Amino acid sequence: MGFNNPSWSWSELEATLSGRPAARATGRDGRAPGSPSWNSGGDGPAWSRKRQPFEAPPELTGATSTAPIVPYAELHCHSNFSFLDGASHPEELATEAARLGLEALAITDHDGFYGVVRFAEAAKAVGLPTVFGTEITLSVGPTAMGPVNDARVARSEADTLRQVATGRVPDSHAPDPSGTHLLVLADGPGGYARLSRTLSTGHLAGEKGAPQFAFGDVADTVAGHGWVLTGCRKGAVPAALVADGPAAARRELLRLVDAFGRDRVLVELWDHGDPLDTARNDALVELAHRERVECVATNNVHYATPMQRRLATALAAVRARRSLDQVDPWLPAAAGAHLRSGAEQAKRFRRYPGVIERAAEIGRAAAFDLSLVAPKLPPFPCPDGLTEMQYLRRVTEQGARHRYGERPVHAEDLSLRARAWTTIDHELALIEQLDFAGYFLIVWDIVEFCRRANIFCQGRGSAANSAVCYAIGVTAADAVSLGLLFERFLSPERDGPPDIDVDIESDRREEVIQYVYERYGRHHTAQVANVITYRARSAVRDMAKALGFEPGQQDAWSKQVDGWGGVAVTATQPDCSIPEPVLELALEVEDAPRHLGIHSGGMVICDRPVIEVCPVEWGRMDKRSVLQWDKDDCARTGLVKFDLLGLGMLSALHYAVDLVREHRGYEIDLATIPQDDDVYGMLCRADTVGVFKIESRAQMATLPRLKPRRFYDLVVEVALIRPGPIQGGSVHPYIRRRNGLEPITYLHPLLENSLGKTLGVPLFQEQLMQMAIDVAGFTPAESDELRQAMGSKRSARRMERLKERLYAGMAERGIAGEVADELFMKMKAFANYGFPESHSVSFAYLVYASSWIKYHEPAAFCAALLNAQPMGFWSPHTLVRDARRHGVVVHTPDLNASLAAATLEPCESSEGGVAVRLGIGSVRGIGSELAEEIEATRKAGGLFTDTEDLVRRVPSLTLAQLEAMATGGLFGECFGLDRRKALWTVGATAQSRPGRLPGVVTGDAAPRLPGMTPVEEAVADLWATGVSPDGHPTIFVRDELTRLGVLTSSQLWDPEPGSIVQVAGVVTHRQRPMTAQGVTFLNLEDETGLINVVVSKGCWARFRKVAREASAMLIRGRLERSEGVVNIVAEHLAPLPMPAKTTSRDFR
Repeated sequence: MGFNNPSWSWSELEATLSGRPAARATGRDGRAPGSPSWNSGGDGPAWSRKRQPFEAPPELTGATSTAPIVPYAELHCHSNFSFLDGASHPEELATEAARLGLEALAITDHDGFYGVVRFAEAAKAVGLPTVFGTEITLSVGPTAMGPVNDARVARSEADTLRQVATGRVPDSHAPDPSGTHLLVLADGPGGYARLSRTLSTGHLAGEKGAPQFAFGDVADTVAGHGWVLTGCRKGAVPAALVADGPAAARRELLRLVDAFGRDRVLVELWDHGDPLDTARNDALVELAHRERVECVATNNVHYATPMQRRLATALAAVRARRSLDQVDPWLPAAAGAHLRSGAEQAKRFRRYPGVIERAAEIGRAAAFDLSLVAPKLPPFPCPDGLTEMQYLRRVTEQGARHRYGERPVHAEDLSLRARAWTTIDHELALIEQLDFAGYFLIVWDIVEFCRRANIFCQGRGSAANSAVCYAIGVTAADAVSLGLLFERFLSPERDGPPDIDVDIESDRREEVIQYVYERYGRHHTAQVANVITYRARSAVRDMAKALGFEPGQQDAWSKQVDGWGGVAVTATQPDCSIPEPVLELALEVEDAPRHLGIHSGGMVICDRPVIEVCPVEWGRMDKRSVLQWDKDDCARTGLVKFDLLGLGMLSALHYAVDLVREHRGYEIDLATIPQDDDVYGMLCRADTVGVFKIESRAQMATLPRLKPRRFYDLVVEVALIRPGPIQGGSVHPYIRRRNGLEPITYLHPLLENSLGKTLGVPLFQEQLMQMAIDVAGFTPAESDELRQAMGSKRSARRMERLKERLYAGMAERGIAGEVADELFMKMKAFANYGFPESHSVSFAYLVYASSWIKYHEPAAFCAALLNAQPMGFWSPHTLVRDARRHGVVVHTPDLNASLAAATLEPCESSEGGVAVRLGIGSVRGIGSELAEEIEATRKAGGLFTDTEDLVRRVPSLTLAQLEAMATGGLFGECFGLDRRKALWTVGATAQSRPGRLPGVVTGDAAPRLPGMTPVEEAVADLWATGVSPDGHPTIFVRDELTRLGVLTSSQLWDPEPGSIVQVAGVVTHRQRPMTAQGVTFLNLEDETGLINVVVSKGCWARFRKVAREASAMLIRGRLERSEGVVNIVAEHLAPLPMPAKTTSRDFR
């Protein structure tokens, strides 16, 4: 989505709103830092990572050197997208190459085009021609190239269904990985497409981490459309020369010539200062001369500058899982594999005339911009010979009649129905003008599949601004009734189609993803990658490993890393004991790519093979094929991405609806849930643990002050606790105005139309657009253009033009001077950091649905949340404790009573007459598949009679799993075994299996053993399932805490505000938002409820070790209580010893 992460960085926004000049720092890759979720892996409802634009160094922008330059192009260069091989970012390489005055630079990463978009962007900024290639690791044949060139492994699209188990996954521990390398450079866009196809078919012919590249496949596709270099020491020709002499090298060279053509094969020479380099180069030159093949000089580059050699060797050690000392025999002796100028290369290769000039010629011939013509969307199959637009009109009109009624007569112009049909006609006309009908039909088809398969989904993003999307069922938000601007969704000035995210219940999203693969094919669709980069903790651990420190020491140092800062912040901490060499290397490798992951839901669909635009490879998950580019790369090259995002709350709602239908006897229709004052009363009390979007600490602290009483209040609540409104100073004014404590005012009367429904306080991006319409006479399309320009640093000229137009329009309406300037700054602040109203509306529907179910069906709500884990803000234990506080009885799992997942069972003493029974799958080490096998076995063959019966009927159970089940109490109700006896029994009966005689197990009768105390049972429950329904850890130390004067959560309403109190509990969360200026918020939980604790920067510094590491705390602080919200401002933190240790969830 990217709606809250523009290129206008957060620090710049904060500085501008605070009236200070902004400082903009860039990293090693020449880019400003990304959002806080830079490495989190995709588009979530809270954050969306967005790569910032490359900024060329000042000395390379517009400056031309007058010094004589020897023409030279580097044709063999690895970036850090060779993953633990190259040490430099593509942007660093482009910058250094431009500084050295190279004619061109080729990026030739291993088996892919992973970093080419970043490289092309940076190269364009510094004026460097780009060449694209790759170093392929051949894997078929005795010598990879084989005795003949007819081996083929590529599969057709129809045959490419899943990964092939090759048995050839490389040994990641090898200090020098095996394989024959083939270096290929693409000749223009056509050669690029063929090389991309070759890479894709090779990856798809194998498995994750083990692609299958056959020499014959490469030759078939690339011959005549690229150049082949003999490569480094692992190339077939140099390797044969060293291993078997000139005759063997000649045979390998002739194979290349036969396959690719004499004019397309180049013998590569390189010189890293090794004594044998000259002898090898002499032999290669002689061989090339005899076979009439040309030679080129390269430097087989692995880093931009000599100073990065240290990092390169450390990465080599990490890849080999060895220390630098252990891998030293395989490392180059000197820092020779860096970029060199033409003059330096000419001196090194002066004994081989022409090799520098030929490299420059090839570089110039092969260079082209990566401004590829992006594929279009595939044509949508329409019935009855209709065009895409005609079919979209038919589908839309059918849906509109269902939503709004029949099209009205012309005289009717003020009704909702008339406005809706007018809006639909306007939207369809614009969709037809922009030729986006196919895009809407593809999204509609995905939503229809979900509906047919009974999968809960909803269109998120700006789709809520569209009446067409509402009519065809993509979104549940009625843009006409809510007065949402369509131009926020789609306008003529926009580049590319609109942004429609489809939220799908997370547990069934895989079905939808596989539907898209099956419908469009593996060569035409793929998921978007997520580049997993080194974060501070992993950087410290890996660099300590490379430097030879023991695993225990590595872990200890990694735990010292500040969770809210990088390596540089950690190094400044007074208790940091990490050695300086480790910190220096960790700082260098931080934010470097580590490997590829899978984007949270982005899929690209094309009319022609996407494998010819970007290589595709297998993901770790079964039947997932993934592009080698992330979402920012796809956006920059014009690939259209569809976001199919998993949303845990949709799964929870579906589970709740099913549980209510089965156990309560009625149907809940989420689309027609009635508005209920009691539900809003629950929200006013901030009783929202587990409720979608408003369960966080900040949201729960706002609800009692906001006092939501209608649906639009929820829309505001979702948007209010966001970076833009908080830093922009909108939260407190809105709440004061809402509660009648401050008059509703406007900077200018013309703003009342746009800001009236938010009491004169700007909250939404759509309000920015409406402000431009009202105060400056902009059209809706112009207002969206203004919003986009304000949020982008790349459109300075367009922004200046629109700013002049805005000020002129305001002047015509009597708005000038400071008022005009203040209006402009407010509009810019909310252009991208303000939350889109459309998103907030979409989320608010789920907020109310989850609130309604929590209030009316608390047992079903609790069970559904447990079954949808992991999701949300709170742990399963906290969710269960909240249900218990609402009168719901929760039973621990039982072998014969539990299903695989949590369910409901009759219980008169429980709220609503039903209790929650935890599922078998909640037991440590069991998992959903094995739990479902146990449940299916029980249904098919009857109840289990004893533990031996269980072992014989479910032979896949291991002893460790049986012991976990015994510890969790699964054999108590059904077999009458207490936990210690059960542990004894399963140790013996685990020996029984289907192939052995029944009843011959000895030693299964337990001797007299002491029973577990309540505290021991609580500890056992927390270990086995993570949930102790009736044994919160603080219960067992309450007497001692009371003696110390410690108050419970429920007692904090008694003391006077401002008094000093003591509280204690387990830490559920640590959170330090960017807007909090270093303040950290802790959540404690005791047996009576939750406690909010505010920890200042000074207090955190004084008690840093306790604050960061303690799983439970005893805190003394000042009580704050206002408008139904209670906080403790901490003054002293101390660890609280507990019988059971829990893990907190820590957020930014």
